[in-house]
Amino acid sequence: MALELKKPICFFDLETTGTNIVKDRIVEIAILKVFQNGNRQQFTWLVNPEIEIPAEVVAVHGISNEKVVNEPTFKALSKTIYDLIKDSDLSGFNCDRFDIPLLVEEFLRAGIDVDLKKMQSVDVQTIFHKMEQRTLAAAYAFYCGKQLENAHSAEADTLATYEVLLAQLERYSDLPSTVAELAEFTARRDRVDFAGQLALDEDGDPIFNFGKHKGAKVRVVLENEPGYFGWILNADFPLYTKKVLTQIKLGTF
Repeated sequence: MALELKKPICFFDLETTGTNIVKDRIVEIAILKVFQNGNRQQFTWLVNPEIEIPAEVVAVHGISNEKVVNEPTFKALSKTIYDLIKDSDLSGFNCDRFDIPLLVEEFLRAGIDVDLKKMQSVDVQTIFHKMEQRTLAAAYAFYCGKQLENAHSAEADTLATYEVLLAQLERYSDLPSTVAELAEFTARRDRVDFAGQLALDEDGDPIFNFGKHKGAKVRVVLENEPGYFGWILNADFPLYTKKVLTQIKLGTF
């Protein structure tokens, strides 16, 4: 079964300084843009994160501080990257929980207000976990019959993710082939923001998913304790979480 596209889809992978969406930064980004006619464009950038890359992280992906010191910052690349993906849907391996939230944070820090409402996202890891429960390297071996060389290289992981999705479509006859249906299949509906700090209750209303007000409706808390909103805005929360919370407070969510 082929992947059905109504618009381009960008498979992407990030290598970063760590796994904290708020504090860590991108050091490498690879994008594979696949068009409706099957044509593909591939891009890879090394990125100066403007912060130290810890030695234990360098040991994983091999990108040292010396390697990126003369590379462009994400802010310098941000418009080029946004122009590349803005007309597309997105896909990656664990992208819904990590790559997309971190990418959005980088865009917001660069002054680009990303609107993802027009984009579908397909998390290939979610398909894999629902079907087989494995890692990317195991997924690549299982679905594609190949060993993943240069694992934790953004370019290698991006290409492997694309190949795994195509192989999943071939293997599972009941798996949908359109991006919209795949996005529906892989969506995590309990989250309002990417970081999972805000969720939905059984009535479909946003609730806090952390702290002393966990489980309470956001609008009720903000009405009864206005200072809580200000505390969150000034605390160490993701920018996108703050953006969504502001939308809820203003009634525009």
